[in-house]
Amino acid sequence: MKAAVLHGPGDLRVEEVPDPPVPRPDEVTIAVHRCGLCGTDAHEYAHGGPMTPLRERHPWSGHLGPTIIGHEFMGTVTRAGTAAGFAEGARIVAGAGHWCGDCPPCRAGRTNLCRRYHTYGLSTHGGMAEFVTVPAAMCAGVPDGCTDDNAALAQPVSIAMHALDRGQVPEDSEILVIGAGGVGALLVAAAADRGLTVHVADLDPVRLAAARRLGAATTQQVDGQTGATAFRGLATVFETSGAAAGLRMALDATAPGGRIVAVGLPGGTAEFDLRAAVVSEKDIRTSSAHVCRRDLPAAVDLLSRLDLATEIVARVLPLDRIHDGLAGGGKTLIDIRGKE
Repeated sequence: MKAAVLHGPGDLRVEEVPDPPVPRPDEVTIAVHRCGLCGTDAHEYAHGGPMTPLRERHPWSGHLGPTIIGHEFMGTVTRAGTAAGFAEGARIVAGAGHWCGDCPPCRAGRTNLCRRYHTYGLSTHGGMAEFVTVPAAMCAGVPDGCTDDNAALAQPVSIAMHALDRGQVPEDSEILVIGAGGVGALLVAAAADRGLTVHVADLDPVRLAAARRLGAATTQQVDGQTGATAFRGLATVFETSGAAAGLRMALDATAPGGRIVAVGLPGGTAEFDLRAAVVSEKDIRTSSAHVCRRDLPAAVDLLSRLDLATEIVARVLPLDRIHDGLAGGGKTLIDIRGKE
């Protein structure tokens, strides 16, 4: 089969590779229709890791060496294990994260914190290929009313859903989202769909315009010199950029007794005024990945009702043009079955 295989920094090859293994009783083999590219894929491509095990064997997946990328994939079941729960021909989407089900976090329902957690497309071979075999437990069915392009967004939408749950936002309340790219934009749409009043701050006026179309009530372009926003007194603030300036902004915008949810992953150590948070009892929470069995079906439901792909997806490219997608310029989906 044809697949996009990462061999090292800047070395991604579209090449012929062996077909995936026959599914075990609890697995399915998917003929991939769409696979999304995200910032993590671009980072791994540029640096050859560190999440992709190209130099050292991954402790939980056991994988080492060139890796088929792709952790945002959907398609059709071509083979199903006897205990998979999906019929051949069913359209499904994968959450991509694998959990053990036995460790304390798994038993507590926090499968995203599994001690043996690993991700298809990062820790082992993923879905940027004609076929992929994965555990059925990490998949959700896609109804007829949900297009392939929308279904391919389910994994990142699940991350937004999980962040909203971590925020424990009261109904009919207001939130601020700092950073309207990637997961931030999806968070805006998911929050607006829940009836929340969403305010958005970002450096980019184009992203702010998109946020308004996705349901933001008000937006503000952040001053690039001061890094400041006029938003103040919000009970819940989501920081999705991962920038230290974003965390400082979130602290300023949150009301005493309010809550900050850090969603964006900083590239290094981020400093902000913890004393100010302590004296005003501002809670700081974090959000990582998603709880697949809860958040993935919720994401598919949202994408079945809202056509987010029309706003979020910048282009759909065939697999042979994946390098164009990695060059940036908005959200890219790869049509695995498409031809140049």
